[in-house]
Amino acid sequence: MLKIAFDPIYAHPLPEGHRFPMLKYELIPAQLLHEGLITADNLFSPDQLDEEIILWTHDKAYWEQLRDLRLPAKEQQRIGFPLSEQLVERETRIGQGTVDGCHFAYQHGVAFNVAGGTHHAGTNWGEGFCLLNDHAMAANYLLNSKLASSILIIDLDVHQGNGTAQIFENEPRVFTFSMHGANNFPYRKEKSDLDIALPDGMADDEYLDLLYRTLPGLIQQQKPEFIFYLAGVDVLDSDRLGKLALSKEACKMRDQFVFEQAIKTHIPVQVSMGGGYSPQIKDIVEAHCNTYRVANDLYF
Repeated sequence: MLKIAFDPIYAHPLPEGHRFPMLKYELIPAQLLHEGLITADNLFSPDQLDEEIILWTHDKAYWEQLRDLRLPAKEQQRIGFPLSEQLVERETRIGQGTVDGCHFAYQHGVAFNVAGGTHHAGTNWGEGFCLLNDHAMAANYLLNSKLASSILIIDLDVHQGNGTAQIFENEPRVFTFSMHGANNFPYRKEKSDLDIALPDGMADDEYLDLLYRTLPGLIQQQKPEFIFYLAGVDVLDSDRLGKLALSKEACKMRDQFVFEQAIKTHIPVQVSMGGGYSPQIKDIVEAHCNTYRVANDLYF
């Protein structure tokens, strides 16, 4: 069964001016339910992540500043959201949703978090709308629970996964792969195990050819026991922040290829959705829903 972490709080912790990008967290499951692709049984609402698991990834002092709403104003500005109790709760539920998704991926091959992909959060900082790094926390959960000893993080959001790269810079059991816009946020990049920086305006054929030539060999080389996939749709030509030029069909083919490689090598995959900032919400939702449609066709 396709299992999808979803919670109403994902969409509503922010002041009015910040809410447009968050609408997708309601609209994605609503669209999938409307199509009949899923039922309510496919959706689960995660609890809050245990503090112990958070501290396997994030510094205690940073976490306590978040938890107690004491993060300095300059650090809140770096995140881009005003800090609130509800926002912190949202991040802990996203983290738990990704951890839960790991268990479902082991059972069914793949699992999703409607939110997640908070890859700009580092060990002791938040940035770019990210407070806690869901993939990093879940990867450390798998390592510490001895559920996996080698992990591959595939980050195909248009923005580099700088926080993820920093968190695992000295962790050989986690290989970080980020394929992102060279001239995009974050402007100070960290060093992933493999970074592929893309020029502005890269379109379908060149992008897909690069992915097709890279990913199979990387999986063969690393032989991961688990894959985390960040499936941002801010690579679209319609995205106001992306600077790339992919069609929705190419974005769908990207997702299909990632899943096909995982299926071929029998590696479970947890998917967090990442960014998407097209002016029309329908373009964001359609591109994200394509990721679920492809997974449903391939796995179930």
